[in-house]
Amino acid sequence: MIDTIQIDAVQADPKIIVALDYADAASALNFAQGLAPSLCRVKVGKELFTAAGPQLVEALVSQGFGVFLDLKFHDIPHTVAKACEAASRLGVWMLNVHASGGVAMMQAAREGVEKSNRMPLLIAVTVLTSMNQATLNQIGVAGDLQQQVLNLAALTQQAGLDGVVCSAGEAPTLRSSLGQDFCLVTPGIRPAEASLDDQKRVATPLEALQLGSSYLVIGRPITQAKDPLLALQAIHSEIEAYQNS
Repeated sequence: MIDTIQIDAVQADPKIIVALDYADAASALNFAQGLAPSLCRVKVGKELFTAAGPQLVEALVSQGFGVFLDLKFHDIPHTVAKACEAASRLGVWMLNVHASGGVAMMQAAREGVEKSNRMPLLIAVTVLTSMNQATLNQIGVAGDLQQQVLNLAALTQQAGLDGVVCSAGEAPTLRSSLGQDFCLVTPGIRPAEASLDDQKRVATPLEALQLGSSYLVIGRPITQAKDPLLALQAIHSEIEAYQNS
């Protein structure tokens, strides 16, 4: 049964990644059981992974979900390589590092993934979507935000990674500069009626796809919906209609 679900999910290549922003394994797993692996992947971030560990990731994989392990590794090349190798062995679909770690670190991450023989997608974070020009300047980056994103994304491609995390507004420039095969994963996705919460650079699902995003990370609009599966199905239907138009 699980094998069939996994195959269907891969064939469908769902564009929605549901952010499991929970504090413990029981809550995350209970919520995931109400979703459909054929309609979405799931994201496990720092809080949940720190609380629940690799066992939670393996449990989600065993349920047929593609897992985006969002730990944003950023350290010396050797350490990042080992971390990426260990993460890949969990059977995750995607993991990430910080592009600001530099080309050598990202190349080491790629080598770590390759050693695992599992080959998940490996992407990099450029500028966090919670940041704007003012917050970027506050940490000492004097250049334009869009240029900083493009510079780091170009380094990511140079290092041989599969893509980057970016805002929807950055997607057209990245798509034009780095090609159609470069994976663009966009957080800060909010349906038109949803709250912005703590995101500053946001877009609706349809807007993000039109701008060139490959996958959409959606959290509270699904996880805090009265009927999460219904909310997921509604967004999936909107995406499917756009893809078939």
